[in-house]
Amino acid sequence: MNNTITAISTPLGEGGIGIVRISGKRAFLVADKIFRSPQEKKPFRFESHKLHYGHIIESRGRIIDEVLLSVMFASQSYTREDTVEINCHSGIVVLKKILDLVIENGVRLAEPGEFTKRAFLNGRIDLSQAEAVLSIIQAKTEAGLRAAVGQLEGHLSLKIREIRESLLDIRTQIEAEIDFPEEDIPFVSPEEILRKTEKAKAKIEKILEKAEQGIILRKGILTAICGKPNVGKSSIFNVLLKKDRAIVTPVPGTTRDTVEEIIDLKGIPFCLVDTAGIRESEGVVEKEGIIRSQNSLKKADLILFIIDGSTDIAKEDKQIAKEIKGKKLLVIINKIDLPQKVSPRKLCQDLDLEAELVSISATEERNLPLLDKAITNSVWQGEVCSSASEVLISNLRQKGSLIKAKQALINFKQGIEKKLSEEFLAVDLKEAIDCLGEISGETASDDILERIFSRFCIGK
Repeated sequence: MNNTITAISTPLGEGGIGIVRISGKRAFLVADKIFRSPQEKKPFRFESHKLHYGHIIESRGRIIDEVLLSVMFASQSYTREDTVEINCHSGIVVLKKILDLVIENGVRLAEPGEFTKRAFLNGRIDLSQAEAVLSIIQAKTEAGLRAAVGQLEGHLSLKIREIRESLLDIRTQIEAEIDFPEEDIPFVSPEEILRKTEKAKAKIEKILEKAEQGIILRKGILTAICGKPNVGKSSIFNVLLKKDRAIVTPVPGTTRDTVEEIIDLKGIPFCLVDTAGIRESEGVVEKEGIIRSQNSLKKADLILFIIDGSTDIAKEDKQIAKEIKGKKLLVIINKIDLPQKVSPRKLCQDLDLEAELVSISATEERNLPLLDKAITNSVWQGEVCSSASEVLISNLRQKGSLIKAKQALINFKQGIEKKLSEEFLAVDLKEAIDCLGEISGETASDDILERIFSRFCIGK
């Protein structure tokens, strides 16, 4: 934390603007050494949050680039440290040259997520808000972006803080009774304590009710399209994407490898994987494609199992049905524009599957709205969140902490009913409080912090 850090905060490549960010005690001093303005004014005298024209100059006086430089004083910066941002032309050579020059002046290259980590450690944001920054960067749909913005604005933080403070009040009352049994202190009855903890547990349960929705909006649904060769998997993949992404031919086995794209259905990100047709094969390339397809099926959150309605059920269909049994899936009968040999009523029974079924024609684009609706309904009930004010968690870490906090309150209630001593009750209450503190960061371990911030890019 005592080091001044730097990083390139924009993607590498040719573009209009690239940004080199510096944060820490030496940020203004370094800027004074490498920046020259036409008025010869030093950056440490610049007004905060304003752009200033000039040049980056190396030690021998040679101009590296024409830039716009901004300074941000610690009290008003993202990291709560003195910060300088150099807006230069974007190109690998010029950005690296400026970065090297900054490092030569005693600045350390930032670790992944270190700017945001400093914002957290310096109290500008809590841990759930820091995670929201990453969610905004990685948002795949507008609904996911709204949910992330709501978390960054502190809606989850406020609710967690409210629950945690109510439990801290109860813990204070219990520990006062433990520490000062002889004092004339008005103690709260077990019934009143239980009422308050049950109220806190109900608030935790309300957040948990929408836990999966928040995680889905952030992570997306890994969706594998599978079936025997030539059933129209790639055609369905293309119509869902609304563009020709996968090669489509009448030749079975055209798709040799998995192809991945993201689609937005009513705000939900579905990570579509078009897999190779699964069948017995002697070809080395096709066999490798089939192995990858089978691996995709194992990892998938949702499987779209494609059946060719114009042909009889084949042994390959039955083999695939065995492999995906028990998974969340949607059965799609394709090619309804041709004479049908498959009975929708008997299909799932013949394949020994429990699944919703939808019939379509990918080539004639028939029943596609029904397909979109069926895919959405398979993972989401009700309306997708439309407001950033909704309290949604964004990852399994937060969900796990809430579940542990809820269980600790259940144990606390059982302890009261069994009339255990205040010392035992205080332990369960502390567990619930600490679990909630893991979400906001107040009780998060160094290992948790390291794991969270290592997922960020270096410039953020």
